[in-house]
Amino acid sequence: MKLLQAPEKVLAEHYHDLKKKPFYPNLINYMSSGPVVAMVWEGYNVVRTSRAMVGDTDSGEAAPGTIRGDFSVHISRNVVHASDSVEVAQREISLWFHSSELVDWDCCSRSNLYHV
Repeated sequence: MKLLQAPEKVLAEHYHDLKKKPFYPNLINYMSSGPVVAMVWEGYNVVRTSRAMVGDTDSGEAAPGTIRGDFSVHISRNVVHASDSVEVAQREISLWFHSSELVDWDCCSRSNLYHV
């Protein structure tokens, strides 16, 4: 996890698939207007679990108890992003983190948890 001011170059690459959308300039402006917290999560079914915790992209549809359901006021200000696949997560992690910033470790409970 790290707190940073998102470089416009990283934002442009992160949101490259939205570049032709009319809201793209506002998105980049909003995302570069203050610091962001970037995190890498690891664990069993982490993509599915994290997306469940984050909630629907449209905050109006996000369930209470999810991050977007509790803290977002509009789809254009949805407070949090979660990768939608392991492949996308790997690409996004490489955008936001240098390999030297990532820690690879084995938790003592890992062998018990994943062999259930």
